[in-house]
Amino acid sequence: MAKILNKINIENRRARFDYQFLENYTAGMILTGTEIKSIREGKAGLSDSYCYFKNGELYIKNMHITEYSEGTHYNHEPNRERKLLLNKAEVNKISKKLKDQGLTVIPVRLFISDSGYAKLEIAIAKGKKEFDKRESIKKREGDKEIARKLKK
Repeated sequence: MAKILNKINIENRRARFDYQFLENYTAGMILTGTEIKSIREGKAGLSDSYCYFKNGELYIKNMHITEYSEGTHYNHEPNRERKLLLNKAEVNKISKKLKDQGLTVIPVRLFISDSGYAKLEIAIAKGKKEFDKRESIKKREGDKEIARKLKK
């Protein structure tokens, strides 16, 4: 049997570079049994995933969860769309914010809560322009330089 990690924290690092986060939310997900087992093994990815509304409900698409190694013919499809669980007020608030030009919902982090449920941190985000990305790189390089000087 594969080793299960105690703390699962799968991040979408590319999103931090490409988007400026305005508001964060934590959502549950509807998963099958083999999907949660794969997540607990740390075999999931958020790199190409995105959230969208369908019939007034929020879904995530292209979140890759690797098929469970010990699964049978009941194994799940790796890139299927999954429904996100938020309360109605949060869903309405997010849908109203998305009416603004240039805003989108981005999955930021996938983790296992203390109660053992898989949770997805999503953010309402605005895309960064090229000069904003350069600014982020300069800030990160400056922080690294300061950390190196403090270590000495």
